Amino acid sequence: MTENGGRVLIVDDEEDICAILSRLMKREGLKALVAHDAEAALKMIRPRSSDVMLVGIKVWGLDGVEVMRRAKKLDADLPVVTITYHAARDAAIEAMRAGAHDYLAKPFNNHEVVSVVRRALAERELRRKIKGLFSQIQQGRRLREMMGPSQSVGWLISEVNRAAKSDSTVLILGETGAGKELVAHAIHQASRRSAAPFLPVNCVAISETLLESELFGHEKGAFTGAEIQNSGKLEVAQGGTLFLDDISNMPLGSQAKLLRLLREKKVYRVGGTKPVDVDVRVLVASSEDLRRLSVSGSFRRDLFFHLSGFSITVPPLRERKDDIPSLAKRFLDTTNMELGKSVKGFLESAVDALLAYAWPGNVQQLRSTIRRAVLLADDMITEKHLAINTAPAAGSAFSPKALWTRSSGLSLNEIVQRNTAAVEREALVQALNYTGGNNAKAARLLKIDYKTIHTKTKKYGIAAKAGKRQKGER
Repeated sequence: MTENGGRVLIVDDEEDICAILSRLMKREGLKALVAHDAEAALKMIRPRSSDVMLVGIKVWGLDGVEVMRRAKKLDADLPVVTITYHAARDAAIEAMRAGAHDYLAKPFNNHEVVSVVRRALAERELRRKIKGLFSQIQQGRRLREMMGPSQSVGWLISEVNRAAKSDSTVLILGETGAGKELVAHAIHQASRRSAAPFLPVNCVAISETLLESELFGHEKGAFTGAEIQNSGKLEVAQGGTLFLDDISNMPLGSQAKLLRLLREKKVYRVGGTKPVDVDVRVLVASSEDLRRLSVSGSFRRDLFFHLSGFSITVPPLRERKDDIPSLAKRFLDTTNMELGKSVKGFLESAVDALLAYAWPGNVQQLRSTIRRAVLLADDMITEKHLAINTAPAAGSAFSPKALWTRSSGLSLNEIVQRNTAAVEREALVQALNYTGGNNAKAARLLKIDYKTIHTKTKKYGIAAKAGKRQKGER
């Protein structure tokens, strides 16, 4: 058995006792952590930092029972074994009544100590398993509520439960707005790290110059304005989960540091030379094809291979139509509550429109669409209130038969050119509908630059329409 077999926190003001117990724990393949006073011990306790605590009935600062009570507030499931003398059995019994797992009376023999610690570890592991199963059920229900009743969501739930059983890094793939952060949070909540922090970081929202400081922390004087030492998100999330969204936008230099963290479980603060041990699970998400980016050189190939060991793909909303009615109803109910309205529901034609639309912005776009419709409607939501273009979208727009009928007499190249233009125009129209006619936002959504979208909207004659609609909405 290795040190991964369990972590035992030994708290006693007698250094000899701590040394003896520490050697015994290490001999048994367990990791020993030592504190000689109550204050130091309590600073060391956080979820998953220790699996068992051995505490003297009297330690500097507080008695053992009070140390145990405060420790339980920091980690409710931590088994505590009190250490006392034979003459102080009454104090040990008091500790048991206060919630101690067991007690050891000095002088004790090694076999007795190992037996008590093993029983406490087994209890800790059993509690974790029960809590894990309960968390999986809860997170499955939550994902059903947040994402819908489709078979695709059922598959996602099974993948979340599978990912939650380990501490491995998970790559979550999917289009913008599909629900990648929901999946990441569900993995965390269903895992044994659920009592510790879940910290999301969007690699797009933080500038390149600040990202490393945000993640890894910095030392005093590391750069202009760094007046004090600062712990990064990785240290703050100790024992928990760090979720890196839009990982494809992480600079190459930061990617190298992330890979080092994943391999060594250590971070170096900006401006620092001393490694800091971290116990953090990392989940990452991307709407980009990381394999393609790794081939082009804009994403590290070694990091891609490390991340791609376990991946989950969140299907876009257009591929799980069964979820749309339940999501629309939920957004209707929440918007009614927020706005103090009493819109009753959707006309059948409105439901048909919701199902026919391709939803390039996924669930986020559906939520915005329903909110706007509730604002406009008084009784029932109609197709007009939705204000979405239900013409066939890219990927489902043209069947081979339809292409030939419309393009009869044209060459293959002419057929492709004509219908490629139609698909491109439709994608631009849908993006502009989604952004309210805002060219800059639509360009970001379509991942093209502003000059390109300006040229194309002018080419297809849709710039003026977008401008009029945007003006009318004001």
